[in-house]
Amino acid sequence: MSTLPDDILATFNTLFAEALAAGEPDRTAMTVASVDAQGRPSARIVLLKTWDARGFVFYTHLDGRKGRELQANPHAALLFHWPRVRNGVQVRIEGGVEIVSAAEADAYFASRPRGSQLGAWASQQSETLDARETFDAQLDKFDAEFAGRDVPRPPRWSGFRIRPRVVEFWYGAQYRLHERHLHECAADGSWSQRMLYP
Repeated sequence: MSTLPDDILATFNTLFAEALAAGEPDRTAMTVASVDAQGRPSARIVLLKTWDARGFVFYTHLDGRKGRELQANPHAALLFHWPRVRNGVQVRIEGGVEIVSAAEADAYFASRPRGSQLGAWASQQSETLDARETFDAQLDKFDAEFAGRDVPRPPRWSGFRIRPRVVEFWYGAQYRLHERHLHECAADGSWSQRMLYP
């Protein structure tokens, strides 16, 4: 499977650093789009946790809606929007999806605050909740169960890595005369670059 070329990673890293310097409220926030079995799209904001030449990773319940959709149809689109960077920047990423290794998921889960760890056990993500008190009772139950010891990673909680085959850097400009640079991965793993009309 192809890996991201150094120039694409370097551009992303530069823009990510600029997003921090520009005061973006959360530069890790990204839209993840998936589709269901009928081809109907859905999108939500998640937080980028790590990235490298292999791709971009976020964590979630595997049995929630997005988890089910990404396992059934392992393709996704990501979108970062940093309006405070330059004249506004978007980074669009499309690619295949894989579940991260157990070791990666364990390491990240261990780094989370204890409350977030307990929430991962208590939540039946995307399922109907009859009352907030039910969820709070579940939190209390797992807090007691894991009292005095580390909270292990739930078996159906892990991460997804989006392995890019398309990356677009979109730079805003006055009068909507934007600048767009599209990078695409061919079937043989080689990457090409072209500009797009705004």
